[in-house]
Amino acid sequence: MVKTDVFKGRDFISELEYTREEIETILEVAFRLKEDYAMRRPHRLLEGKNMFLIFYNRSLRTRNSFEAGFAQLGGHANYLDADKVYTPAIKGMEKAYTTERVADVARVLSRYGDGIAIRIYGKPTGWVYGRGNEYIREFARWASIPVINMEDDMYHPCQALADIMTMKEKLGDLKGKKIVVSWAYSPSVEKPVAVPQSAMAISSFFGMDIVLAHPEGFELDPMVIEKVKENQRKFGGTFEVVHDMKKAFRDADVVYPKCWGVLRHIPPQAPQADWDAIGKLFDANKHWICDEETLKLAKPDVLYMHCLPADRGFEVTDEVIDGPNSVVFDEAENRLHAQKAVMALIMQ
Repeated sequence: MVKTDVFKGRDFISELEYTREEIETILEVAFRLKEDYAMRRPHRLLEGKNMFLIFYNRSLRTRNSFEAGFAQLGGHANYLDADKVYTPAIKGMEKAYTTERVADVARVLSRYGDGIAIRIYGKPTGWVYGRGNEYIREFARWASIPVINMEDDMYHPCQALADIMTMKEKLGDLKGKKIVVSWAYSPSVEKPVAVPQSAMAISSFFGMDIVLAHPEGFELDPMVIEKVKENQRKFGGTFEVVHDMKKAFRDADVVYPKCWGVLRHIPPQAPQADWDAIGKLFDANKHWICDEETLKLAKPDVLYMHCLPADRGFEVTDEVIDGPNSVVFDEAENRLHAQKAVMALIMQ
């Protein structure tokens, strides 16, 4: 466990910007806070502090786990709907009397409170891959208080912490365990890639054997994949790309079937989002569903994971998500405890 003072005042934008030892410390704190919450031992670690939650996108788990978690730590969270205020915008994306430059918003909120958390991807960024991450980093550049990424178009580090926390609870030592991060079909084509990229990124710190499964055309960010491989050179584990869902699932310890979009058909790889081309790719792969037959190819005690909300009947069948191998609600609960740990450490 590293000294907790190394976290003070830091941003939490990508798990890849933290060391393995720092991630392990966050998890240790999360497990302790979870136990204390179960035993009704309250912590007032952030007594009198305020946090601002800025949402450009909808949310159930993220908003409520942050609000509840901050209250449990003794602080107060302010929810800001980006459509209901002067929408924070980066230079070049501004509209008169509709937006306010991020540089100004960040400096104002820094005078009012102790932390800023932001969710932004997809439509609010014009579906330009990387722009959501750019927004959050612009907030961090100008804010004098810590900034937390509640999901952008590249990373979902808070979900990743909950994912790895759940795996450690259920499996113990993760070294050599096989995790399959798989694409799955959804009729909704407007999907970010943050969850699968962060799931692989966090797993790569713990020596897991990572299999990325997807149909041709659904490739993820090469930069993130290279970072995953760098971690595996340090910490062990293997990485493989497979274009057959059933082949990928064989002997898996963890499966994470989740829909994501097509980077090659959105900017900057394409001049503009080509939803027709994306739709055709989706429709050609409707058979990529996690059902009981596919799950049986994995180990008998395989963990079925999903960040939620899951598109039932498309990504996964009811029998799987509500079945004995599913840990999705443990995973959702761990969002609360993992985020409390992050907030307690960086906002101390």
